[in-house]
Amino acid sequence: MIQLEEVEGLVDPVVVAAFEGWNDAADAASSAVDHLMRVWNARVVGAIDPDEFYDFQVNRPLVGTDPAGHRQITWPGTTLAIASPPDLDRDIILLRGIEPNMKWRQFCAELLAACDDLGGQLVVTLGALLADTPHTRPIPVSGTATEPELVDRLKLEQSTYEGPTGIVGVLQDACSKLDIPAVSYWAAVPHYVAQPPCPKATLALLGQLEDLLEASIPLGDLPEDARAWERGVDELAEEDEDVADYVRSLEETRDTTELPEASGEAIAREFERYLKRRQGGE
Repeated sequence: MIQLEEVEGLVDPVVVAAFEGWNDAADAASSAVDHLMRVWNARVVGAIDPDEFYDFQVNRPLVGTDPAGHRQITWPGTTLAIASPPDLDRDIILLRGIEPNMKWRQFCAELLAACDDLGGQLVVTLGALLADTPHTRPIPVSGTATEPELVDRLKLEQSTYEGPTGIVGVLQDACSKLDIPAVSYWAAVPHYVAQPPCPKATLALLGQLEDLLEASIPLGDLPEDARAWERGVDELAEEDEDVADYVRSLEETRDTTELPEASGEAIAREFERYLKRRQGGE
């Protein structure tokens, strides 16, 4: 069991979770949760026992120095944190960790039990995958949900994917079996720039989360980081004619297959987010 610190009653908390590893191309999803922990001043209230779930020869502990100058070891694991964003009328539970090496079902059961103890009402998992998408276009984000009402409200689709899955897929399945409402968002990272970070994909995931929560999220330097990332990839592509040709072919495919109304909806959603941030004084 996860030992939780004493927490005062949370208000209709939403759980937002991301895990490093197979589910997290270019660290886009885990970076989104890291960003939320910073801007919402989240407080860690619990951690899962790493000895039960991690192979330390695969995910090795890190040795370093603490602020007092003492040597310390940081073990791989998964933490639970809570935040009370000022623009929201509900609290947030943040799960941030590494995909475990073993006992996945027990891992998910313990995390969901801890979230239930904290009063979690909805679980949102974030993921990222490598895809044939150009870096010069908006990052596509696909979404699925476990309940028809969520599918309709958020304009999502029921997943038809068949194949290998990661801890995000297992966690969402566990939510479904326990009748816990769950949503999963996946950002498509251009596969030819797979190395982290990918702030543009992180930004895209945060945009979907804003739509779900119906509130603005402070973005800080992320928009400028995303623009700088895109300019950097532009420069790399210009240095290699084959890469530049490949990017142009991806752009043509994307532009031809994307419906005009879909593009219009995306622009409208982004403008609505911009207005909310302006109203929030960001």
